[in-house]
Amino acid sequence: MSRPSSTGPSANKPCSKQPPPQPQHAPSPAAPPAAATISAAGPGSSAVPAAAAVISGPGGGGGGGGGGGGAGPVSPQHHELTSLFECPVCFDYVLPPILQCQAGHLVCNQCRQKLSCCPTCRGALTPSIRNLAMEKVASAVLFPCKYATTGCSLTLHHTEKPEHEDICEYRPYSCPCPGASCKWQGSLEAVMSHLMHAHKSITTLQGEDIVFLATDINLPGAVDWVMMQSCFGHHFMLVLEKQEKYEGHQQFFAIVLLIGTRKQAENFAYRLELNGNRRRLTWEATPRSIHDGVSAAIMNSDCLVFDTAIAHLFADNGNLGINVTISTCCP
Repeated sequence: MSRPSSTGPSANKPCSKQPPPQPQHAPSPAAPPAAATISAAGPGSSAVPAAAAVISGPGGGGGGGGGGGGAGPVSPQHHELTSLFECPVCFDYVLPPILQCQAGHLVCNQCRQKLSCCPTCRGALTPSIRNLAMEKVASAVLFPCKYATTGCSLTLHHTEKPEHEDICEYRPYSCPCPGASCKWQGSLEAVMSHLMHAHKSITTLQGEDIVFLATDINLPGAVDWVMMQSCFGHHFMLVLEKQEKYEGHQQFFAIVLLIGTRKQAENFAYRLELNGNRRRLTWEATPRSIHDGVSAAIMNSDCLVFDTAIAHLFADNGNLGINVTISTCCP
């Protein structure tokens, strides 16, 4: 069953009903923060959320890898040595356990499972023959990260290589929209262009202090509300996600993600605040990179978490306003 998410101004609410009026916020003596109304669609929708209204506010504007091993230029001799481990099918490296055909040709374990014969000599791949000599050589060689062509300069021991590549800052970025079926992947520089063209319904507000207003928070099932905030020359994705943890018990998770690397995210802090009815609930943290994603934050409870009862304390006619403030961290 598809996961519902927010949609654009033409479909603010399920069942083709008009969206509820936006709650009124008391004006402050200072310039008001920007505000957006984010509406959620009914079950079955696969679009990404958007704003129904935008009020301009103050402010405006709008990696490297991790892990062990070494960094720096690779010598021709080292490149020649590692090339001996290249898989003839996928051109990735053949790493221990290393198996060969009866003629001594190598192929990586992932490709071997899909082949019926050796891709080099067409000989039989069975029985499996371990090449212990090449395994010993592999243990003495540092292999380039698979994302070396996109900028990663690390070379790693084969035991460290898979773990590093899972979190490498130079690996392709996936579409950061939660609850959507978009399978796009690309460079960090292309993320915003993708969002603007493929997810046009997402609203972007300018300024470091805005109001994120999610409508229809009483919709059943899992729902996402998403918008963008632009300030300090960067773009931030604001996400409110509702999950049903177990029958009859729903939880909300609110988080801010930076459209950037983990290193860039360390330069910022964000504050989420629910305020109303003489109550206040605040969460402050460092934004996560979109490389980490929303799921990792929810899994580690590294976000603002509250249940339906808390949401109703701050909601107005089924609409929940969250004050969002982005700030820079002192060096």
